[in-house]
Amino acid sequence: MINSKYNIIKLGVDVHAKSYTLVRQIDGATPQPAQRFSPEKFIEFVKKQQQLAQEVYTCYEAGPFGFVLHRNLSEMGVINLVVAPKKWNDHGDNVKTDKRDAWALCDRLDRYINGNKKAFSIVRVPTEQQERERVLSRQRLQMQKSRLRIQAQGRSLMLQNGIQKTGRWWKPRSWFVLKESLPQWMIDILEAYRNAIIPIAQEEERLAKELSDLGYRSDLVYGLGGLSCEQLRREVLDWNRFNNRREVSSFTGLCPSESSSGPNRRQGSINKHGNPTIRATLVEISWRLCRRQPDYPPIAKRMDVLYSKKSAAKKKAIVAVSRILAVDLWRIFTKQTTAKKVGLLLKSDINMMKLEQSLNQGKCN
Repeated sequence: MINSKYNIIKLGVDVHAKSYTLVRQIDGATPQPAQRFSPEKFIEFVKKQQQLAQEVYTCYEAGPFGFVLHRNLSEMGVINLVVAPKKWNDHGDNVKTDKRDAWALCDRLDRYINGNKKAFSIVRVPTEQQERERVLSRQRLQMQKSRLRIQAQGRSLMLQNGIQKTGRWWKPRSWFVLKESLPQWMIDILEAYRNAIIPIAQEEERLAKELSDLGYRSDLVYGLGGLSCEQLRREVLDWNRFNNRREVSSFTGLCPSESSSGPNRRQGSINKHGNPTIRATLVEISWRLCRRQPDYPPIAKRMDVLYSKKSAAKKKAIVAVSRILAVDLWRIFTKQTTAKKVGLLLKSDINMMKLEQSLNQGKCN
């Protein structure tokens, strides 16, 4: 806008369901006192800022409200940034308010625009299609969590009454045997749990099959599985988003935490920074590869530890394998290398080996 009064207006926004608290900074001036708007009034306020300045920047924290606000602001021509949530209190006085958060966001936004790219962490905004796909895969995990919770409640009831039962006690065969040894009052309660579990388990199974079919390919790494592959794809969004292996490792949250000062250096447990679903999926795949591909170099190197009786050592070893696996998968999916070069076999390789074995057995016979 040629006749704009200002060059840049920056808005740090603390978003809530019924109100938005924002702090405005005009050009390089001191940030103004916080203001509070309803979601509708906020959009009107932003439109007025666009008439006052050549560029309008906004930022807010990623959270339960998704990316609808980001898309609305982008359509209006506003440059919006969705940032990773954190504790913004730099004063150490244990005071947290919406006004302080909005002020901190505005201050960090000013630093970011002026070249400090480490002022905050930018969250990658998925496309609407990617977001819908991710919701479907996460729905399966939510169903699984609900089933396990109710399943555990049934086991807890039996354990309180001296009956130890493991596994899926609600399955038809297990339930038929179990009913013969339970009093009627307990059967009635467990029936209610079972009636809640069965439809959840059926939907969980349907979603798992759908995702597995979508993720299955003949050139898939043996032991990865169609379901795990599709889960990773939907959570990562785009493997090409990473520039180096450090970014991949950091995204998984499988890097060790560190507390170092001067000559002293201490590394602790994993920092769990990043996507928890990816972290759990990678660990699950790694344990599966221990059975399917024990010759995979990171596994072969730690085989004695992985099969030891010390649980703490096993956990450290499988985390290390998962971190290396994430980097190898990134390199494979971005065509930087092949599975064979990193020591992994494909499903097609296994099928070919089985075919050769069967042919050799036929010749011997």
